[in-house]
Amino acid sequence: MTATLDTPAPAPTAGDGVAARLEAALRPFLAGDLPVRLTAWDGSVAGPADAPAVALRSPDALRRLLWHPGELGAAQAYVAGELAVEGDLVALDRGLTHAFAVARERDLAGRRPSLRAVAGAVRTAIGLDILGRPPAPPATQARIRGRLHSKDRDRASISHHYDTTAEFYSLILDPVAMAYSCGYHANPDVSLVEAQHAKLDLVCRKLGLEPGMRLLDVGCGWGSLSLHAAEHFGVEVRGVTISTEQQAFATAAAERRGVADKVRFDVCDYRDAVPSRGQEYDAVVSLEMGEHVGERNYPTYARVLHDSVRPGGRVLVQQMSRPAGNRWPGGGPFIESFIAPDMYMRPVGATVDLLEASGLEARDVHALREHYVLTVAGWIERFEANREAITALVGEELVRVWELYLVGGSMAFRDGRMGVDQVLLARPGAAHSLPLVRSW
Repeated sequence: MTATLDTPAPAPTAGDGVAARLEAALRPFLAGDLPVRLTAWDGSVAGPADAPAVALRSPDALRRLLWHPGELGAAQAYVAGELAVEGDLVALDRGLTHAFAVARERDLAGRRPSLRAVAGAVRTAIGLDILGRPPAPPATQARIRGRLHSKDRDRASISHHYDTTAEFYSLILDPVAMAYSCGYHANPDVSLVEAQHAKLDLVCRKLGLEPGMRLLDVGCGWGSLSLHAAEHFGVEVRGVTISTEQQAFATAAAERRGVADKVRFDVCDYRDAVPSRGQEYDAVVSLEMGEHVGERNYPTYARVLHDSVRPGGRVLVQQMSRPAGNRWPGGGPFIESFIAPDMYMRPVGATVDLLEASGLEARDVHALREHYVLTVAGWIERFEANREAITALVGEELVRVWELYLVGGSMAFRDGRMGVDQVLLARPGAAHSLPLVRSW
């Protein structure tokens, strides 16, 4: 008898290995054959020979998937080393792309297997002895507590990702600016260093920076924009971050580069960064920090930007976005659990509405989604080149976290599931001095 998509396949014989038993149990859920070449922990193999190769190295991988079906369980198993995609990061990209394509083609998101199929899967789970308590989360999974977007919780969330050590980031980001945001690529052959320099220069030109002006950098990261503005545009800068690692690195960098008299970096929550009335800055910038303030706090963040710039001054926000109706505004279970807890993204139009509701006037919106694909490609190239040093520094588990992060991020921007935009605004109340025709 041939099994239908809602009927379990004939039970494997006692001599069948783990892979064949899993293939039979999963067929109703996958609406067809395995989309991968699966090797199980007992050495058995199932699935098409020409499909991406996936290895289940431990029954714990299946236990995680039982407790957290979908992305989170699979990510936990990968990070823990219980599930592997054979090959390099190109192979991981190919495997994930293939899995997404199969899910779309078979409409798996809207599929509900029959009770008989579920019963068959339970019997298989019992037979493989994979039922029981869930394995402990990987050590690299975030454990954030407290009231959502309280100052203490925000500090903990940022510390989880950014306080890994500056040395770690120096092995992945561009080695000159240490810019952890989307670059600006004149063409696909531009180097990562050149693309980041071009982005920093673009931002400074959009802000109309001139010698003697004062700039506030909200969420300054490793100091790339603040240092560039001081060095190349002669402005005085205050950069604020809630990462102690970033503040220490950026302060030391200012000393090395001879601009310590022009730049100050403070550990300071954005909500505490607003200057006194009459002391507003000539310009304000915030690069890829607005995603971290949360849905409910975004009006507060927008108001901070408005109140920190003088009338007529310019504000530039570079921020990631999600299409309307996206199921995961925080980036998805993996990102929210391992990279950026409490992150929130929305369509760029909704972000512009919130920024204008603060009193700012939007002047330009510049989409850079394709640029992020190229930027991440540069990070992946450095990650692969420095893999041995990175592994020695932070261990294999965090390396696997970053494998998923870099490849998944590249795919999200490539496929339009995430975007990134520069929004240039001005505070009304005085002439903004923006040229009628833009040169950028």
